[in-house]
Amino acid sequence: MGRAVELETEGQPRHARHSMVLVPMGTPGLTVVRPLKALGFEDAPHGHCELAFDNVRVPAENIVLGHGRGFEIAQARLGPGRIHHCMRLIGMAERALEMAVERAEARQAFGKSLSSQGVVQHQIATSRIQIEQARLLTLHCAHKIDQLGAKAARNEIAMIKVAAPSMAQAVIDTCMQIHGARGLSADVPLAHMFMWARALRLADGPDEVHIASLAKAELKAHRSRGDAVGHWREEIRKAAPEIGSWHFGAHMCVQTGACYVRCSFPTTRSHTAPNDRPRLAC
Repeated sequence: MGRAVELETEGQPRHARHSMVLVPMGTPGLTVVRPLKALGFEDAPHGHCELAFDNVRVPAENIVLGHGRGFEIAQARLGPGRIHHCMRLIGMAERALEMAVERAEARQAFGKSLSSQGVVQHQIATSRIQIEQARLLTLHCAHKIDQLGAKAARNEIAMIKVAAPSMAQAVIDTCMQIHGARGLSADVPLAHMFMWARALRLADGPDEVHIASLAKAELKAHRSRGDAVGHWREEIRKAAPEIGSWHFGAHMCVQTGACYVRCSFPTTRSHTAPNDRPRLAC
């Protein structure tokens, strides 16, 4: 994917200035410099390589979907792609915990099995809690995508993209600790699992970007609720100026998200019955 300079001069929005282009491997000027490693592990042949482009030219019809629609393609893939990443992370954490339990049952220390040690029991229980929390959040996100689409579930996608890799990294690290030095070796796949969990805190957007997106969405929702309540307060006062001395309170239904304005007379107005207090939905 590359930036189209002419779209920038035409005043296109920032997200509509990039295009995605297909470049066949045999194209003149394209060179595979080297396969890359991740935390010391070989990523080839299925992983990533460093590529060099030297005056590479391809036909205009190699542009995917359309000029300036690169981010559109990326976003369409990233939502479901992040779900898949989180599913795999939960599976890795589950397998790592299974291996740790087997190790704890088989390994003896201080005259009894590791599984009898209180600290190891705490590690196993905490790992189970962390896995199930991430699993249920991912399931909720997938359900929302099925029902409402990826755009409506963008906050939930950001949540799981932060929660699942951090969970897997923490659980796998605990399982490596239970295994002792063997957990760092190639005899068990824990070190390789740890590498992938750590890498996925960067892949498809680093944690910090998703956290910032979530914070902005939360703040925007809060401000929108405040604006709605303020609007209805003014509408009530305009409709009935004589109730200017009433008390107003804002409420929100935790199930539907609907906002309500409750208005009532001051306690000194003894002629007002509780049932006479009106309620308006906004």
